[in-house]
Amino acid sequence: MAKSRLQQLTELGQSVWIDSLSREMIETGELERLIRDDSISGVTSNPTIFQKALAGGDWYDAELRELSPLGDTSEIFFRLAENDVTRACDLLRPVHESSGGLDGYVSIEVDPTLAYDTERTYEQAVRFHSDIDRPNLYVKIPATRLGLPAIEDAIAAGHAINVTLIFSLQRYTEVVEAYLRGLERRVSAAGSVDRVNSVASFFVSRVDSEVDKRLEQVGSPEALALRGKLAVANAKLAYRHFQKAFSGERWEYLAAKGARSQRCLWASTSTKNPAYPDTLYADGLIGPDTVNTMPIETVRAFQDHGTVRQTLSEGLDEAERVLEGLEAVGVSYDEIVETLEAEGVQKFADSFAELKAGIESKLKTLEVVR
Repeated sequence: MAKSRLQQLTELGQSVWIDSLSREMIETGELERLIRDDSISGVTSNPTIFQKALAGGDWYDAELRELSPLGDTSEIFFRLAENDVTRACDLLRPVHESSGGLDGYVSIEVDPTLAYDTERTYEQAVRFHSDIDRPNLYVKIPATRLGLPAIEDAIAAGHAINVTLIFSLQRYTEVVEAYLRGLERRVSAAGSVDRVNSVASFFVSRVDSEVDKRLEQVGSPEALALRGKLAVANAKLAYRHFQKAFSGERWEYLAAKGARSQRCLWASTSTKNPAYPDTLYADGLIGPDTVNTMPIETVRAFQDHGTVRQTLSEGLDEAERVLEGLEAVGVSYDEIVETLEAEGVQKFADSFAELKAGIESKLKTLEVVR
């Protein structure tokens, strides 16, 4: 039988994960089918995804009744999420083992309101790893300035971390440095690093959504010609840094101890602008040692008509010209990425607040007296 497009991606060295998780996906066998039929080898989630899952039906009602005595809606959510993630980890455990620990991961995110609190972020990351206690768990920590020390400390302690909400090339450089320092600290303390894993989640489509608005405000032919180009260019330049950072003497020392490179993960890869191809952020970001986390709709679109070709190392000169072109038309790259990081944290915090309000509303609907 001919191999599917996602199977071909896997052969090129790119793993495909999905960006959603729900009790319904687990109970109906949909997640198991995606693993079996679509070569899906990982799952990520966030408060927005869980909020939609909780509001979408009665899948959590029985457990909500059981957890209602806890009182704290944040804690109720964490228990619900931990149960879903634990079950998903178990479903993906064979993938984790057959890939030698490279894939088969499920991600759970720390409370987004802690994005600027280093100590509490680290404490919650440790809590999730302790509660879920699965070798194929990733805990997501936002790549804010105050998130970086928590990321380094978690790596030094031997925990698997998905570094999320990366938008800028400078911040990505700092994320890689935090990972390397964490590994070096662990080696210095005589700890093993062969089971320490991490991915660096670069957000993609949101970049084009933000910059396109500004280019349209400028309105010149030169500005309009740059629409829909920054997100892929940004990711390609990040991948170039990945290749440089995980080579050379410093990395070779760690690799000799069993360390693994921190793969780039492309997140937010659905196409927001209907004028762009629906596989834009899949076709343009293919390369070895990477992960593409796709929404279900993008998975289906790529299986149907995606183009399988290694593209991440192509057009690097053009990618640099895109960044130069932005500055030339008066659009600041630094301002764009700073805005996106702040908005990304706030959006997740808002979703977390909606999630807690949704739990409170559900408990009232279920006539749970607390």
